[in-house]
Amino acid sequence: MTQSPLSAAYAALLLRLSLGVMYLAHSVVLKWLTFTLTGTAQYFQSIGLSPTLAYLTFFAEAVGGVLLILGIQSRWVTLALLPILVGALGVHSGNGWVFTATGGGWEYPLYLIILSVAQALLGDGAYAISPSRPLHLKRQLVQGGALPVQRELR
Repeated sequence: MTQSPLSAAYAALLLRLSLGVMYLAHSVVLKWLTFTLTGTAQYFQSIGLSPTLAYLTFFAEAVGGVLLILGIQSRWVTLALLPILVGALGVHSGNGWVFTATGGGWEYPLYLIILSVAQALLGDGAYAISPSRPLHLKRQLVQGGALPVQRELR
């Protein structure tokens, strides 16, 4: 069964919007409105990170979420946000699987890492204001049958 370029473009759009809303909510609702930026900075400090990193994380997630929703260089935005998710995965890795566990588990950051990588591979999808340039994977990987040869819809 082959996938139409149109359905792939709408699938990438759906993923892009979902990730954008998640990053924006995680930044504004969780870090700003729920814990406050001062509280978030204190939490970062309590786990041995610089409090300044809390403000940078808030800013990166908020701006990244808006850029994803608008479809501005989505591939590169998701790749740029990966270090935040990898950091969250590291922070929560000792707390068990479920994110509702005390201190939060690691399944949600890992899931978001996978979704972000999928977005980077898929591209921006439909209705992107400023589509990203395609990722250039090694030609042997594509020709060897590991990846289908497919043109990107812009």
